[in-house]
Amino acid sequence: MYDSVRERLIHLHHCRGAGWKTIRRLFDMDPTFLSIFALSPDVLQTSLPLSPQQRTLFFQDLHSPRIESMIKTYRDKNIRVITIFDLDYPPLLKHIYEPPWVLYAKGNTKLLSNLKMISIVGTRRPTKEGAESLRQLIPPLAADGWVIVSGLAIGIDTMAHEMAIESGGKTIAVIGGGFDHIYPRQNQKLAARLMEEHLVLAEHPPHVQPQKWHFPLRNRIISGLSLGTVIVQAKERSGSLITALFALEQGREVFAVPGPIFLEQSKGPNMLIQQGAKLVHCAADISEEFPYLL
Repeated sequence: MYDSVRERLIHLHHCRGAGWKTIRRLFDMDPTFLSIFALSPDVLQTSLPLSPQQRTLFFQDLHSPRIESMIKTYRDKNIRVITIFDLDYPPLLKHIYEPPWVLYAKGNTKLLSNLKMISIVGTRRPTKEGAESLRQLIPPLAADGWVIVSGLAIGIDTMAHEMAIESGGKTIAVIGGGFDHIYPRQNQKLAARLMEEHLVLAEHPPHVQPQKWHFPLRNRIISGLSLGTVIVQAKERSGSLITALFALEQGREVFAVPGPIFLEQSKGPNMLIQQGAKLVHCAADISEEFPYLL
Protein backbone atom coordinates (compact mmCIF):
# COMPACT_ATOMS: atom_id res chain seq x y z
CA MET A 1 0.00 0.00 0.00
CA TYR A 2 1.18 3.57 0.54
CA ASP A 3 4.64 4.27 1.93
CA SER A 4 3.66 7.05 4.31
CA VAL A 5 0.97 7.85 6.85
CA ARG A 6 0.22 11.14 5.06
CA GLU A 7 -0.61 9.33 1.81
CA ARG A 8 -2.93 6.97 3.66
CA LEU A 9 -4.60 9.93 5.36
CA ILE A 10 -5.11 11.71 2.03
CA HIS A 11 -6.73 8.57 0.61
CA LEU A 12 -9.05 8.32 3.63
CA HIS A 13 -9.89 11.99 3.29
CA HIS A 14 -11.22 11.32 -0.20
CA CYS A 15 -13.48 8.48 0.95
CA ARG A 16 -17.17 9.33 1.02
CA GLY A 17 -18.49 9.11 4.55
CA ALA A 18 -15.10 9.86 6.11
CA GLY A 19 -15.81 12.94 8.20
CA TRP A 20 -13.61 14.27 10.98
CA LYS A 21 -14.91 11.86 13.64
CA THR A 22 -14.64 8.83 11.34
CA ILE A 23 -11.00 9.56 10.61
CA ARG A 24 -10.39 10.13 14.32
CA ARG A 25 -11.89 6.72 15.09
CA LEU A 26 -9.63 5.14 12.47
CA PHE A 27 -6.62 6.99 13.86
CA ASP A 28 -7.39 5.67 17.35
CA MET A 29 -7.57 2.15 15.91
CA ASP A 30 -4.25 2.50 14.09
CA PRO A 31 -2.23 5.77 14.14
CA THR A 32 -0.40 4.65 11.00
CA PHE A 33 -3.68 3.92 9.15
CA LEU A 34 -1.87 0.91 7.66
CA SER A 35 -4.27 -1.78 8.86
CA ILE A 36 -7.37 0.24 7.95
CA PHE A 37 -7.16 -0.82 4.31
CA ALA A 38 -7.44 -4.47 5.34
CA LEU A 39 -10.59 -4.08 7.44
CA SER A 40 -13.58 -6.17 6.45
CA PRO A 41 -17.06 -4.66 5.97
CA ASP A 42 -18.15 -6.40 9.19
CA VAL A 43 -15.42 -4.72 11.21
CA LEU A 44 -16.22 -1.36 9.63
CA GLN A 45 -19.86 -1.83 10.55
CA THR A 46 -19.07 -2.28 14.22
CA SER A 47 -16.23 0.25 14.39
CA LEU A 48 -17.40 3.33 12.53
CA PRO A 49 -20.23 5.79 13.29
CA LEU A 50 -21.69 5.52 9.78
CA SER A 51 -25.06 4.69 8.31
CA PRO A 52 -25.29 1.53 6.15
CA GLN A 53 -25.20 3.64 2.99
CA GLN A 54 -22.21 5.63 4.21
CA ARG A 55 -20.34 2.44 5.11
CA THR A 56 -20.94 1.03 1.62
CA LEU A 57 -19.62 4.19 -0.04
CA PHE A 58 -16.69 4.37 2.36
CA PHE A 59 -15.69 0.75 1.69
CA GLN A 60 -15.92 1.29 -2.08
CA ASP A 61 -13.70 4.36 -1.93
CA LEU A 62 -11.30 2.74 0.51
CA HIS A 63 -10.50 0.16 -2.16
CA SER A 64 -10.67 2.47 -5.15
CA PRO A 65 -7.57 3.13 -7.28
CA ARG A 66 -4.60 4.68 -5.54
CA ILE A 67 -4.61 8.44 -5.18
CA GLU A 68 -1.18 9.21 -6.66
CA SER A 69 -2.75 10.26 -9.97
CA MET A 70 -5.16 12.54 -8.14
CA ILE A 71 -2.32 14.14 -6.20
CA LYS A 72 -0.44 14.66 -9.48
CA THR A 73 -3.53 16.38 -10.90
CA TYR A 74 -3.60 18.66 -7.87
CA ARG A 75 0.07 19.42 -8.32
CA ASP A 76 -0.51 20.26 -11.98
CA LYS A 77 -3.19 22.70 -10.83
CA ASN A 78 -0.84 24.21 -8.21
CA ILE A 79 -2.92 22.82 -5.36
CA ARG A 80 -0.90 21.88 -2.27
CA VAL A 81 -2.19 19.10 -0.03
CA ILE A 82 -1.11 19.70 3.57
CA THR A 83 -1.84 17.09 6.22
CA ILE A 84 -1.79 17.49 9.98
CA PHE A 85 1.40 15.39 9.98
CA ASP A 86 3.28 17.86 7.75
CA LEU A 87 5.77 20.41 9.05
CA ASP A 88 4.12 23.24 7.13
CA TYR A 89 0.70 22.66 8.71
CA PRO A 90 -0.32 25.98 10.37
CA PRO A 91 0.98 25.78 13.97
CA LEU A 92 -1.88 27.64 15.64
CA LEU A 93 -4.49 25.61 13.78
CA LYS A 94 -3.03 22.33 15.01
CA HIS A 95 -4.01 23.21 18.59
CA ILE A 96 -7.74 23.80 18.09
CA TYR A 97 -10.50 21.33 18.86
CA GLU A 98 -10.98 19.08 15.82
CA PRO A 99 -8.25 20.57 13.62
CA PRO A 100 -8.64 19.74 9.92
CA TRP A 101 -6.92 16.48 9.04
CA VAL A 102 -6.08 17.82 5.59
CA LEU A 103 -5.93 21.28 4.06
CA TYR A 104 -6.02 22.04 0.35
CA ALA A 105 -4.10 25.21 -0.43
CA LYS A 106 -3.69 27.27 -3.57
CA GLY A 107 -1.49 30.32 -3.67
CA ASN A 108 1.32 31.56 -1.45
CA THR A 109 1.55 28.84 1.20
CA LYS A 110 4.45 30.67 2.89
CA LEU A 111 1.76 32.86 4.44
CA LEU A 112 0.84 29.94 6.70
CA SER A 113 4.11 30.36 8.60
CA ASN A 114 3.30 33.98 9.47
CA LEU A 115 2.33 34.23 13.15
CA LYS A 116 0.76 37.67 12.67
CA MET A 117 -2.65 36.59 11.40
CA ILE A 118 -5.87 38.34 12.34
CA SER A 119 -9.32 37.32 11.11
CA ILE A 120 -11.86 39.97 10.18
CA VAL A 121 -15.44 38.89 9.54
CA GLY A 122 -18.89 40.42 9.51
CA THR A 123 -22.26 40.85 7.90
CA ARG A 124 -23.12 40.21 4.27
CA ARG A 125 -24.99 43.53 4.29
CA PRO A 126 -22.58 46.14 5.61
CA THR A 127 -23.50 49.79 5.97
CA LYS A 128 -21.27 52.74 5.14
CA GLU A 129 -20.17 52.70 8.79
CA GLY A 130 -18.96 49.12 8.39
CA ALA A 131 -17.00 49.98 5.27
CA GLU A 132 -15.43 52.99 6.98
CA SER A 133 -14.47 50.83 9.96
CA LEU A 134 -12.53 48.53 7.64
CA ARG A 135 -10.82 51.53 6.04
CA GLN A 136 -9.68 52.61 9.50
CA LEU A 137 -8.42 49.17 10.51
CA ILE A 138 -7.02 47.24 7.56
CA PRO A 139 -4.43 49.61 6.00
CA PRO A 140 -2.45 50.06 9.25
CA LEU A 141 -2.74 46.35 10.08
CA ALA A 142 -1.48 45.43 6.60
CA ALA A 143 1.35 47.95 6.88
CA ASP A 144 2.32 46.36 10.20
CA GLY A 145 2.63 42.93 8.57
CA TRP A 146 -0.66 41.38 9.66
CA VAL A 147 -2.16 38.79 7.30
CA ILE A 148 -5.92 39.33 7.02
CA VAL A 149 -7.93 36.10 7.23
CA SER A 150 -11.59 35.94 6.19
CA GLY A 151 -14.19 33.74 4.53
CA LEU A 152 -14.74 35.15 1.00
CA ALA A 153 -18.42 35.78 1.75
CA ILE A 154 -20.06 38.83 0.21
CA GLY A 155 -20.06 41.93 2.40
CA ILE A 156 -17.47 42.49 5.11
CA ASP A 157 -15.43 39.40 4.18
CA THR A 158 -15.05 40.48 0.56
CA MET A 159 -14.22 44.04 1.57
CA ALA A 160 -11.60 42.78 4.04
CA HIS A 161 -9.84 40.75 1.34
CA GLU A 162 -10.01 43.59 -1.18
CA MET A 163 -8.78 46.26 1.24
CA ALA A 164 -5.88 44.06 2.31
CA ILE A 165 -4.87 43.78 -1.35
CA GLU A 166 -5.34 47.51 -1.98
CA SER A 167 -3.24 48.28 1.09
CA GLY A 168 -0.34 46.20 -0.17
CA GLY A 169 -0.91 43.54 2.48
CA LYS A 170 -1.57 39.81 2.34
CA THR A 171 -4.81 37.94 2.85
CA ILE A 172 -6.06 34.36 3.22
CA ALA A 173 -9.56 33.17 2.29
CA VAL A 174 -11.00 30.00 3.84
CA ILE A 175 -13.81 28.61 1.68
CA GLY A 176 -16.65 26.25 2.56
CA GLY A 177 -16.38 23.78 -0.34
CA GLY A 178 -13.66 22.71 -2.77
CA PHE A 179 -11.71 24.79 -5.28
CA ASP A 180 -13.86 23.62 -8.19
CA HIS A 181 -16.94 25.20 -6.59
CA ILE A 182 -16.06 28.70 -5.39
CA TYR A 183 -18.94 30.23 -3.46
CA PRO A 184 -20.37 32.79 -3.84
CA ARG A 185 -20.04 32.76 -7.60
CA GLN A 186 -19.66 36.52 -7.82
CA ASN A 187 -16.35 36.16 -5.96
CA GLN A 188 -14.77 33.73 -8.42
CA LYS A 189 -12.63 36.49 -9.92
CA LEU A 190 -11.48 37.60 -6.47
CA ALA A 191 -10.72 33.99 -5.53
CA ALA A 192 -8.64 33.57 -8.69
CA ARG A 193 -6.59 36.63 -7.76
CA LEU A 194 -6.08 35.34 -4.24
CA MET A 195 -4.90 32.00 -5.63
CA GLU A 196 -2.27 33.84 -7.67
CA GLU A 197 -0.95 36.39 -5.20
CA HIS A 198 -2.29 35.45 -1.76
CA LEU A 199 -3.84 32.19 -0.50
CA VAL A 200 -7.10 30.24 -0.56
CA LEU A 201 -7.62 27.31 1.82
CA ALA A 202 -10.23 24.55 1.85
CA GLU A 203 -10.88 21.66 4.22
CA HIS A 204 -12.55 19.66 1.45
CA PRO A 205 -11.09 18.17 -1.76
CA PRO A 206 -11.52 20.32 -4.89
CA HIS A 207 -14.51 18.38 -6.27
CA VAL A 208 -16.67 18.84 -3.14
CA GLN A 209 -19.61 21.21 -3.53
CA PRO A 210 -20.24 23.51 -0.56
CA GLN A 211 -23.08 22.44 1.71
CA LYS A 212 -24.89 24.65 4.20
CA TRP A 213 -23.33 22.86 7.16
CA HIS A 214 -19.80 23.32 5.81
CA PHE A 215 -19.76 27.04 6.60
CA PRO A 216 -20.12 27.00 10.41
CA LEU A 217 -17.36 24.36 10.55
CA ARG A 218 -15.25 26.44 8.16
CA ASN A 219 -15.42 29.27 10.68
CA ARG A 220 -13.36 27.30 13.22
CA ILE A 221 -10.51 27.37 10.69
CA ILE A 222 -10.79 31.13 10.17
CA SER A 223 -10.47 31.74 13.91
CA GLY A 224 -8.04 28.86 14.41
CA LEU A 225 -5.48 30.30 11.99
CA SER A 226 -5.53 33.63 13.78
CA LEU A 227 -4.31 35.16 17.02
CA GLY A 228 -7.57 37.06 17.23
CA THR A 229 -10.88 37.67 15.48
CA VAL A 230 -12.42 41.07 14.76
CA ILE A 231 -16.18 41.33 14.29
CA VAL A 232 -17.22 44.27 12.11
CA GLN A 233 -21.01 44.50 11.99
CA ALA A 234 -23.09 41.37 12.53
CA LYS A 235 -26.56 40.40 13.64
CA GLU A 236 -27.06 38.74 17.02
CA ARG A 237 -27.50 35.39 15.27
CA SER A 238 -24.95 35.12 12.49
CA GLY A 239 -22.01 33.17 11.17
CA SER A 240 -19.71 35.93 12.37
CA LEU A 241 -20.73 35.33 15.96
CA ILE A 242 -20.13 31.61 15.45
CA THR A 243 -16.58 32.56 14.45
CA ALA A 244 -16.26 34.68 17.60
CA LEU A 245 -17.48 31.75 19.70
CA PHE A 246 -14.91 29.46 18.11
CA ALA A 247 -12.21 32.04 18.85
CA LEU A 248 -13.22 32.10 22.52
CA GLU A 249 -13.22 28.31 22.72
CA GLN A 250 -9.77 28.27 21.11
CA GLY A 251 -8.39 30.75 23.64
CA ARG A 252 -7.91 33.50 21.06
CA GLU A 253 -8.64 37.21 21.40
CA VAL A 254 -12.03 38.54 20.32
CA PHE A 255 -12.39 42.14 19.17
CA ALA A 256 -15.55 44.00 18.18
CA VAL A 257 -16.20 47.31 16.46
CA PRO A 258 -19.07 49.12 18.23
CA GLY A 259 -21.92 50.62 16.26
CA PRO A 260 -25.09 52.70 16.59
CA ILE A 261 -27.71 50.99 18.73
CA PHE A 262 -30.40 51.53 16.09
CA LEU A 263 -28.58 49.41 13.47
CA GLU A 264 -29.35 45.70 13.24
CA GLN A 265 -25.75 45.16 12.12
CA SER A 266 -24.48 46.65 15.39
CA LYS A 267 -26.27 44.21 17.67
CA GLY A 268 -23.73 41.41 17.33
CA PRO A 269 -20.57 43.44 18.06
CA ASN A 270 -22.26 45.45 20.81
CA MET A 271 -23.41 42.25 22.49
CA LEU A 272 -19.88 40.81 22.30
CA ILE A 273 -18.50 43.96 23.91
CA GLN A 274 -21.04 43.60 26.73
CA GLN A 275 -19.80 40.05 27.20
CA GLY A 276 -16.13 41.05 27.40
CA ALA A 277 -14.81 41.36 23.84
CA LYS A 278 -12.36 44.21 23.42
CA LEU A 279 -13.87 47.34 21.92
CA VAL A 280 -11.89 48.46 18.88
CA HIS A 281 -11.51 52.09 17.83
CA CYS A 282 -8.34 51.73 15.77
CA ALA A 283 -5.77 49.20 14.59
CA ALA A 284 -3.54 49.92 17.59
CA ASP A 285 -6.28 48.54 19.86
CA ILE A 286 -5.65 45.18 18.18
CA SER A 287 -1.85 45.26 17.91
CA GLU A 288 -1.33 46.24 21.54
CA GLU A 289 -2.84 42.94 22.67
CA PHE A 290 0.19 41.20 21.20
CA PRO A 291 3.17 43.14 22.63
CA TYR A 292 5.54 40.24 21.92
CA LEU A 293 4.99 40.89 18.19
CA LEU A 294 5.66 44.63 18.27
